[in-house]
Amino acid sequence: MVAEARGLAAFPLARPLSERQNPRMANATLTIDLDALTANWQALNEISGETVETGAVVKADGYGLGAGRVARALMQAGARRFFVATADEGAALRGAIGPGPEINIFSGHMAGDTDMIHDMQLVPMLNSVAQLTRHLEALPGHPFGIQLDTGMNRLGMEPGEWFAVRDLAMTAGPRLLISHLACADEPDHPMNEQQLASFREMSDGLGVPRSLAATGGTLLGPEYHFDLIRPGIGLYGGLPFADANPVTHLSLPVVQVREVDPGEVVGYGSIWTAERATKVATVSVGYADGIFRHLAGKLHLYSDDIACPVIGRISMDLITVDVTDLAEPPRSLDLLCPSQGIDDLADLACTIGYEVLTSLGNRFTRRYAGGGR
Repeated sequence: MVAEARGLAAFPLARPLSERQNPRMANATLTIDLDALTANWQALNEISGETVETGAVVKADGYGLGAGRVARALMQAGARRFFVATADEGAALRGAIGPGPEINIFSGHMAGDTDMIHDMQLVPMLNSVAQLTRHLEALPGHPFGIQLDTGMNRLGMEPGEWFAVRDLAMTAGPRLLISHLACADEPDHPMNEQQLASFREMSDGLGVPRSLAATGGTLLGPEYHFDLIRPGIGLYGGLPFADANPVTHLSLPVVQVREVDPGEVVGYGSIWTAERATKVATVSVGYADGIFRHLAGKLHLYSDDIACPVIGRISMDLITVDVTDLAEPPRSLDLLCPSQGIDDLADLACTIGYEVLTSLGNRFTRRYAGGGR
């Protein structure tokens, strides 16, 4: 035992400057500002006007931020209609928010979902004749909506299909008619006006509430608002809602800080070589947490407003960062913060803010601020 201790003491350790560990060990903290989220909903609600209802899209577990917490905060702000992708998501949301608010299912009435749709009081947006038939036969009298394909060719009934079953569908009494814009984030794209015209042609005069606009469509103007808007990404602080309040702050714990001499390398593949005496912070996060591997060489983490470059490769659980220019070794560094939002990261990764949000890993400790928690 003594010999083992002596051997350990003699082992040439790395040259750590600091090993300040987070009390929760290596968990990064994702803080979700529910007050900012509800302020974004209220701002979009004001844009749409008093005669238009404002719903909320909370699919993909509230864009990765927790659908139940997000929806409950939005309910306090006045939201009464939510949209999710699948019946499973709808059932989970119903369990989180209870009875009352309407939960709409974009994927419609899939085979095997009948009991869930009934028991959880879900409203499917029917996308085809087959779904319409299934719903009317399995759940007569249960509320439903219709999704119309106005040119995106993704979900919904195409014009010929819709006109063939429209009388039957209208007799059954749909609660809502919806479609989805393909290019709403490009205001001058001709597809917007084409889809608007198609939606009007397919739905004018039917006396059923209509919805065409998500976040981008809301910003296109009142002719796109109809009876209901259903913002998604704008609620969570993303483009195309440029005036959105940032909702997320991601703080990453520093596991260790060490000195690296000129000529030494850092990380897998030895692709980064120190050109000066460098203080290197090892941060507990990696591509398993949704930090895209190809951001190596582009990405910065922040200590307050000081940018610290990520060096070497991004590995599964760890990132190495040059913190030489900081006054003292940091306890944590920020990935999402006032200096770097979701769309800044998206630009670096050649993607969109949606993917950044929904890629944020399950290992993060999610904390909620505001929202009447």
